[in-house]
Amino acid sequence: MKKKALKAAFPKTMPVLMGYLFLGLAFGVLLREKGYGWGWALLMSVTIFSGSLQFFATELVVASFQPITAFFMGLLINARYAFYGLSMLEPFRQIDKRKKGYMIFGLTDETYALLCSTKAPEGVDQTWYSFFIVLLDHCYWIMGSLLGNLLGQVLPFSSQGIEFAMTALFLVIFVDQLMVRENRAPGAIGVVLTLICLIALPRDYFLVGAMVGILLSLILLKPVLGGRKQ
Repeated sequence: MKKKALKAAFPKTMPVLMGYLFLGLAFGVLLREKGYGWGWALLMSVTIFSGSLQFFATELVVASFQPITAFFMGLLINARYAFYGLSMLEPFRQIDKRKKGYMIFGLTDETYALLCSTKAPEGVDQTWYSFFIVLLDHCYWIMGSLLGNLLGQVLPFSSQGIEFAMTALFLVIFVDQLMVRENRAPGAIGVVLTLICLIALPRDYFLVGAMVGILLSLILLKPVLGGRKQ
């Protein structure tokens, strides 16, 4: 049963493999550039498993210790996962606790998209199928970050600008959503609030202010935005 579920899940995760391999490689190289070896890459990828937060963490490890700022930035960067979790309450209801905890932890953007868009083939257990999608995606990210860190040690090359890899990913996602979605208001809200905070707030705090403003605005305007989309 497990083997059939693994064989069915693996082809569905191939696009994630390609993306995570290169993004993880960029993270690993950047972490090595900051002076942290493969052990740190492994530890962060196993326990954090959030590309955007891990890229942000590479700056935290060399900055002055600011636990409050780090806590709130981590919370805001990953706030979107709360909405993913709410939509997965019913699908995860039948999963036993041993697997459920790990699957909640591993609910990244790409994994969430796969869980929502694919179903187990006939004769394959849905629970194990979903579990292996989460597990495989996690393994891809770990593999990419380790590979990047080790290559950064043996291959001398400049990592200047490599931290832009995650930003580029989100820009591509943002542009794609603007092109295919009928309701572009959330994107416009995000752009406008970010520009306002960039002008009005100190540079060290504008990102926190923008993310708080965007989150509160989308929550408060949800009835209006939802009706407009319909």
